[in-house]
Amino acid sequence: MSPVLTFSFGLLLLVLFGWYFASDLPLRKRWLGLVLSVLLAAFCIEQITPPDKKIRLGLDLQGGTSFLIRLIPQTDGSITPDLLDQAVEVIRKRVDQYGVSEPVITPQGKDRILVQIAGLDTNQMQEAKSQLQRVAKLEFAIVDEGGPSRVERIQNGEEVMDPSLVLKTYRPGKDKTESTQILVKRRAAFTGEYVTRAFAYFDQQGYGVSLELNSEGGKIFDEVARQNKGRQMAIILDGEVISAPVLQSDHFGGRAQITGNFDDKEARDLASALENPLRVPVQIEETRSVSPTLGADSIRSGVMAGVTGLVLVIFATLLYYRFAGLIAVFGLLLNILLLLGAMAMFGFTLTLPGIAGIILTIGMAVDANVLIYERLREELAAGKSLPTALTGAYDKAFSAIFDANATTLITAIILFWQATGSVKGFAITLTLGIIASMFSALLFTRTGFRWMVDKFGLSQIRMLDLVPKRTFDFLGKRWIALVISLVFIGGSVAVFAVRGEKNFGIDFRGGDLLIVDSSKPVSVAEARIALDDPAVVIQFEREGTKEMLTFRSLQGTSNDILAKLQKAFPESGIVSFGQDTVGPQIGLEFAKSALIALALGMIGILLYVTLRFEFSFALGALVALLHDVIITLGIFSLIGGELSLVMVGAVLTIAGYSINDTIVVFDRIREGLKNGERGTVQTLMNTSINETLSRTILTGGTTLLSVGALYFFGGAVLRDFSFAILVGILVGTYSSIYIAAPVVLWASKLRGKSVRREVLETEALRKA
Repeated sequence: MSPVLTFSFGLLLLVLFGWYFASDLPLRKRWLGLVLSVLLAAFCIEQITPPDKKIRLGLDLQGGTSFLIRLIPQTDGSITPDLLDQAVEVIRKRVDQYGVSEPVITPQGKDRILVQIAGLDTNQMQEAKSQLQRVAKLEFAIVDEGGPSRVERIQNGEEVMDPSLVLKTYRPGKDKTESTQILVKRRAAFTGEYVTRAFAYFDQQGYGVSLELNSEGGKIFDEVARQNKGRQMAIILDGEVISAPVLQSDHFGGRAQITGNFDDKEARDLASALENPLRVPVQIEETRSVSPTLGADSIRSGVMAGVTGLVLVIFATLLYYRFAGLIAVFGLLLNILLLLGAMAMFGFTLTLPGIAGIILTIGMAVDANVLIYERLREELAAGKSLPTALTGAYDKAFSAIFDANATTLITAIILFWQATGSVKGFAITLTLGIIASMFSALLFTRTGFRWMVDKFGLSQIRMLDLVPKRTFDFLGKRWIALVISLVFIGGSVAVFAVRGEKNFGIDFRGGDLLIVDSSKPVSVAEARIALDDPAVVIQFEREGTKEMLTFRSLQGTSNDILAKLQKAFPESGIVSFGQDTVGPQIGLEFAKSALIALALGMIGILLYVTLRFEFSFALGALVALLHDVIITLGIFSLIGGELSLVMVGAVLTIAGYSINDTIVVFDRIREGLKNGERGTVQTLMNTSINETLSRTILTGGTTLLSVGALYFFGGAVLRDFSFAILVGILVGTYSSIYIAAPVVLWASKLRGKSVRREVLETEALRKA
């Protein structure tokens, strides 16, 4: 679809949305809701068809290599926007020589550049790494006429070296095994900034690099040659002397040649670097590589987990809510379609954590329908007709749906803001999933019920009711719950403290991660004997049908480990499936960003709940959130898990889920207080928790089904992620019942202010 048509279509949808919400006529709303749903579905289908061309895959799914490059400022200044832009263009030209399609080269912050290249094998990855961080600072310096004898006198202390001179190591000859020292002028006579073109050539003397200079450079070079004809000139690249020819002419006509006993590849790489020199040194701080085979396996695992989770959630929804569940299922399918359509339209990249976000969305999207249907059950039980009950259910459930999704959206947006690389994909799919689920639940399903009631005469709805009707005294057990929680929190902190640095993966402490596969199995014990290095951590992992070994080691050692394994097991066909390298500095910055994301998420939630509810409620929500995060991290640490960037997404998701669950309970408590229901605040809280118990169990159950599918079928990469969320869901369900409400009660007593009075005063201010 052309941009003009897309814009026109978007404008039409905006008008229809405005008309829908402004209209009070049921017939008009029914038709507008249907038209909106059909148009959006059709538009999304057009956007994602065909999927293999419309949905962009991240490197972790299609295979490839990602480099995070930092520009190193020199003593004379900082990294300016001009320097960053020049470096991006230089790197872009160097990447072009690999002939890859659509490489991603984008600035990251003030002094970093992200380079993503698809389809590189292990050898090409090493070549690219070398080329990308090559500064290619070319200098021509005149060699001192004193020759080897003067160098010897200076080295023996018989002569003081002139400050304008400097000793350089030079390796002449084809084998470059012997080295000698030459004395050159410290100040270069000529630099590579005047080079307009560089290319490799071959003649009788072998390979070399020919340079073409601009008019100003040609004049300067000829003047240098005229003044120093017959003398040696050292050609210095990145501080290393590569050749030292004699100037045999005083006129070169804007051309020069570099000879240095190169082979074909060295000459071509040098020509490319000289044609695109960097103005400042660079350092590769992070490297992540995934083979196309592993990427394909990840896609298969992700699709299997997604389909399994979707089928389980659909089955559970239909089994429990029957016909109403069927409408919810259509809403869920529309939700997924809207999510994928938005990703395709805006050009977002689908990553492996992004697939996890979609699967998590499948479970969480049912939550809004559960809230509506449980309200509908109450309205019908009160003796209302189905049309009246539906209106009441949607109206009463709206505030809980809005608040619960808004708090989850806060954590998703903060995660997107602070995250890097593929974790952004998770934040994107989670954000789009939340927005799509609100549309499908509040507009699509309501439109579906309108049509069934008004047009097809639907007059009653049957649903299962498996949650017991007896009233549990949850708050009466708050002291027992407090002791249990304190034990778990204390144990979690202790376990985390004892493990120390082992809690953190290479994303935070730096190092190498190597994933290898082999045609013949190699055991962990055999690999450990072959490497004979206790510092290397070796683990067995399963990815789909493949059995692989992972090696965690010091930074820059993964290539040596791979070479040793291939040498020790020549018949096993050992190949690299993936390589990650993270420098210590960027690891610290990742850790800092993770802490900032968590802190901002909690502050955002605290502010939102304070604005929407009252401070006592916000405090209860924050305590429950911290409770869930600490215990989840403690259990994760207990099983030997390592925190990674993806796990930061899991922790923030747990925070969002925890607050989502808590908000629903708080919304019911607030409703009871506003309506002036009799009884003590504790009794009212107990009643509210019991009234929302069915929603708590059903939502937790459907989310567990989808995340459980991710754990069992999503592959090794996402197993830790899904395990943490599984634990978080269980702990979050517990805290929304036993922790959040009691903290609100205790906070109000400590502040000496009744919760009921706080709610009524706030409501009076809103009405005023």
